[in-house]
Amino acid sequence: MAENPLLDLGFEIPFGRIRPEHVEEAVTTLIAEAQREFEAILTVRGERTYANTLGALDRLGERLQRAFRVVAHLESVRTTPELRRAYNATLPQVTAFYSKIQLSSELYEALKAYASTPEARRLSPTKRRFLQLTLDSFRREGADLPPEKKARLEAINTRLAELTSKYSQNVLDSTAAFELYLEEHQLSGLPQSARQAARQAAIAKGREGWRFTLQAPSYLALMTYLDDPAIRKQVYLAYNNRATEEGRDNRPLIGEILALRQEKAELLGYAHFADLVLEERMAKNGATAVAFERDLAERYRPYFERENAELQAFRRRLEGPDAPALEPWDVAYYAEKQRQAVYDFDEETLRPYFSLEKVLEGLFELCGRVFGIRVEPAQAEGWHPEVKSYNLYDPQGRFTARFYTDWFPREDKRGGAWMNYFITGNRDGVFEPHLALMCANLTPPVGDQPALLTHREVETIFHEFGHLLHHALSNVEVKSLAGTNVPWDFVELPSQIMENWCWEREALDLFARHYQTGEPIPDELFQRMQRARTYRAANNTMRQLAFGTVDLAMHIDYTPHNGDLMRYTRQIMAAFSPAPLPEEYGMIASFSHLFGSPVGYAAGYYSYKWAEVLDADAFSRFQAEGIFNPQTGRDFLEHILSKGNSDDPAQLFRNFMGRDPNPEALLRRTGLLD
Repeated sequence: MAENPLLDLGFEIPFGRIRPEHVEEAVTTLIAEAQREFEAILTVRGERTYANTLGALDRLGERLQRAFRVVAHLESVRTTPELRRAYNATLPQVTAFYSKIQLSSELYEALKAYASTPEARRLSPTKRRFLQLTLDSFRREGADLPPEKKARLEAINTRLAELTSKYSQNVLDSTAAFELYLEEHQLSGLPQSARQAARQAAIAKGREGWRFTLQAPSYLALMTYLDDPAIRKQVYLAYNNRATEEGRDNRPLIGEILALRQEKAELLGYAHFADLVLEERMAKNGATAVAFERDLAERYRPYFERENAELQAFRRRLEGPDAPALEPWDVAYYAEKQRQAVYDFDEETLRPYFSLEKVLEGLFELCGRVFGIRVEPAQAEGWHPEVKSYNLYDPQGRFTARFYTDWFPREDKRGGAWMNYFITGNRDGVFEPHLALMCANLTPPVGDQPALLTHREVETIFHEFGHLLHHALSNVEVKSLAGTNVPWDFVELPSQIMENWCWEREALDLFARHYQTGEPIPDELFQRMQRARTYRAANNTMRQLAFGTVDLAMHIDYTPHNGDLMRYTRQIMAAFSPAPLPEEYGMIASFSHLFGSPVGYAAGYYSYKWAEVLDADAFSRFQAEGIFNPQTGRDFLEHILSKGNSDDPAQLFRNFMGRDPNPEALLRRTGLLD
């Protein structure tokens, strides 16, 4: 075999030279290397020190982690049958190795021995926190269990990795398998942007007509604008029943995943999986998360019911008193018509002002003003011709990070939007740059026209860049506590706060320019956009609460005695739906946030709303002091973005705001409080 690039990955990753046949050799070799590092920690001679024990654990298996992160990333953005086979073959090995580390009683004893040394008592606050969190993690993850229970726990961890990987692959394949070709007479209601994209997609396949898929830009256009209700129903059911078909059916996988998570929790002494994973997060336990969701639902329900009654009344005004009740595939369609009628606002009118290139330029300039950073194009090799790279410099002018962007849908790329990282740079006595990435599935360019985005897609870019800043500006001496390695009900604060700038006139003027004329958004259009901001805000919140509530129910209350899981989850979500859900509703089969990784957002989807309370409150300080105020930006960088998990998240928030969060800030932003 030719030289294996995965065995010697540096900062410059040679994506073009990485082949599926490299994966198994690299993983085997790097696991053996990491095993030697592990044994070196266990067999320290003489007194234990930070360098030979806790610091060594922080660095344990770095080359393995880096290589496998690259492999996992490529499997999610440029998958092939060969790469998938190699990834699936090595995933159990990597999972088993890290499970063995976490379950090692010898390593746990070594850490406790180090904790009793004089040096440990003199550690910096960050390293002292790392020591305590590590000891807590070993206890929580089962290092004290007897051998037979450890063996079972290791088997559970490995099986969960296999099942959740298969789940993700089924969602990707099921999404890619759907295509719908329409004729021109069937396109009534669709805006020109959707028609052009669909025609281009058909031409790319060598077909006549207009091609639609279940990728977000295509699906949302059909559900929002297409006049034909039969086609909307067909597409809605296809989307919400992804990964339920033969050969890609995720339903049996979900049952096994939930059972294994519950068994794991009980093995470790917890009542359920939610208590296990939330103990180290801001919520601390499942009961607190459930109470948080219920409280918000009670606050929003009267507004939710009023919005839905108004939408049904609007339809009857359009179609007469005998107009049928709204179906789920009708809601977005009539809601868009109602928004246009009430606010004289059509989001499509904003597209010409949001070309992707200008949005990025404005985002970088905005962050330069607020946080003092600088972003410049780089020339790093990517994994696809559409991938671009950038260098990021901190307020002191230091090269602190490089990141890649990959914005458009492909059939070999998973859906959604995400930020991730390949490298966390060393900050313990040296200064190394971080290496990260942002991916999404935005509206692609059509012909010679640039990619013209919806306002929601602009928010998505700002959101993911918030995550990226959290990693890129991290300045923590312990890698395991750096960047986005924070409790998941805090991790969304830096991302969600960035979305607020997308609604501010001064910020929009930095990038919202007509792609042909260069003119800013007219003031009249901006005012209509602002008035429509809180349109159906209660429905938007209840949708998120539906996901969070059903997540917690599955991980706290559900057992096979509750019967069919699809029916169980549908009944829960029906209380949050603006229209009755169909019997065949199977959205849970493609809910990758919960089942696409061994933990992920499982029992933690509430984090989005939890962090939204934090971001609404934190942004109120920017509103009071100036949205471009550099001192406010420096404070946010100092107390939030740079700190990672080096201190308790609640304390970090207090350091920035000078007090605890005020939950009314979110209600005020959504227009439910004056």
